[in-house]
Amino acid sequence: MPTPHNTAEINQIASTVFMPGDPLRAEYIAKKYLTDAVKVTEVRNMYGFTGKYNGKDVTVMGHGMGVPSVGIYTYELYNFYNVESIIRIGSAGGLAEDVNLRDIVIGMGACTDSNFAWQYALPGTFSAIADFSLLQRAVASAERANKTVRVGNIITSDVFYSPKTANEKWRDMGVLAVEMEAAALYMNAAKAGKKALCICTVSDHLFKPEQLTVEERQTGFDDMIEVALGMLE
Repeated sequence: MPTPHNTAEINQIASTVFMPGDPLRAEYIAKKYLTDAVKVTEVRNMYGFTGKYNGKDVTVMGHGMGVPSVGIYTYELYNFYNVESIIRIGSAGGLAEDVNLRDIVIGMGACTDSNFAWQYALPGTFSAIADFSLLQRAVASAERANKTVRVGNIITSDVFYSPKTANEKWRDMGVLAVEMEAAALYMNAAKAGKKALCICTVSDHLFKPEQLTVEERQTGFDDMIEVALGMLE
């Protein structure tokens, strides 16, 4: 049944959902890449569309910014809509020196400064990791498309304007990039016994004076989107 944040009926959501943070990017993906796409929810202007990609049912839906927002939307998809796999497709800030603008980064693991895991009352620290089968498919998709991806640790931060010293410490631990949602997605998937993966495009770098223009972001994000959708092949 519909939730307070999603008015779609259960049969209107595919078992695989691709989620950008921006609902307008969800609309862009639906219009450019999907056939027979139908808007199935728009609560709080968080658009969700279901259509077909290469004949396979797929849903693309925004998840908003930050752990609380992605935590709500992905929890409902996993637990109320029978969704099996969620792939986040978003942006990230580069941390590692050898990570550059437009690079596609896949989060094998997601470190975090969030307290999201508190709810589970675990007797230790939970390692938020991607589903390996989705990770394999994403890497294979990138190889077929002749696109280079970086695979490794990312950091999910609750703080967008983090102190430089904090970012330096994560960089020194080999973390590739920083974003704001993956750890919560991975934890929700783990608790529900489902699958999750985060794929990001590096749109700026925290230690280099570079960032993509609006036009360059469009092209760079298309590369990432095509790698993600190629996982369905």
